[in-house]
Amino acid sequence: MSKSKNALTPFSQKLRREMTREERHLWYDYLKTLPHTINRQKVIGRYIVDFCCEEAMLIIELDGSQHYYPEGHDKDLERDKYLSERGYSVARYSNYDLNTNFDGVCLDIRRRIEAGSSNERQG
Repeated sequence: MSKSKNALTPFSQKLRREMTREERHLWYDYLKTLPHTINRQKVIGRYIVDFCCEEAMLIIELDGSQHYYPEGHDKDLERDKYLSERGYSVARYSNYDLNTNFDGVCLDIRRRIEAGSSNERQG
């Protein structure tokens, strides 16, 4: 276990206990019901991701308003690059999209998981 993971683990556990309203909605009303293992608030290197499906190498991020300011956007680009270099694809959804188009977000997530899972089986 890496040093950064050890340092982040207590914080990731706290984030699991204190998920946002949108994270709880997506988790309990959709992700938890899937036939794939999805981890919440998973430590990957120096980051904690909202949701991760290792089987599909997919990260699912829910973005609040702070992600749409230049500083937040720049941090997201750096983070996505780091995760991409480790083989993950990152799917970002705004809280607004989740709240106004929940079915569409879920459909897109399922499509991405199925595509990633079939690539894993073929590889």
